[in-house]
Amino acid sequence: MNSLNTEPFRKKIYKTGSIQIPYRFLTPKNNANGKKYPLVITFHNSSRIGTDNESQLEPVAKIWLRDEIYNKYPCYVLAPQFDKRSSNYENSIGDVQISKPSDAAVAILKLIKDVEKEYPDIDKNRIYLVGYSMGASTAQNLLNLKPSAFTALVSIAAVPDFSNLKNINKKNIWLIHGEQDNENPYKGSVELTNRLTPNPDLIFTTFTYLNHNNITIPFLLTEEIPKWLFEKRK
Repeated sequence: MNSLNTEPFRKKIYKTGSIQIPYRFLTPKNNANGKKYPLVITFHNSSRIGTDNESQLEPVAKIWLRDEIYNKYPCYVLAPQFDKRSSNYENSIGDVQISKPSDAAVAILKLIKDVEKEYPDIDKNRIYLVGYSMGASTAQNLLNLKPSAFTALVSIAAVPDFSNLKNINKKNIWLIHGEQDNENPYKGSVELTNRLTPNPDLIFTTFTYLNHNNITIPFLLTEEIPKWLFEKRK
């Protein structure tokens, strides 16, 4: 994974008001006229905070560069980088942490609209959110802010967002967490699952012996995430 050439991810910068967000953008390998392509937005963890416009390409972004994925699952991939936390945590009732989005995270909603205008072959019925750790929390934040904009969410080791449960309860949601996670506690995903039940489109995958820092490992060399996402349409 580390040896993948990231040059196909074009470097760009988005500005709105006082907010500036570097981002990388991957286009489908062979755009066909008249064909629509999904848009995948990937969010990085807190260790990748910065402005170099490179560090945010962690595994959940790089997976789309693997030859077998790039060829089989053509899509646009948007990978923003935040210069400070994109999701902040606080304790809620019952000592379960909750996450809230930063202003820069909220601005991603505007960036998505701009990208859709620039690339009219983006399929608005297939816009997917993927994130790990802080990035997974950010992905949940955006789904709660505007459920109608997104088709599916893959959330790996997040601190949950309970702010709009009524309107996300029919969404395609895949929660992934390690039971030994003490950094973003596993019980947060358990609580979110309980609050979203019954939702036939919710999956909760537990890795009993994994902690926060190795939870992405089972998905690095498979096509499980792209396959699941590409099956989802509004």
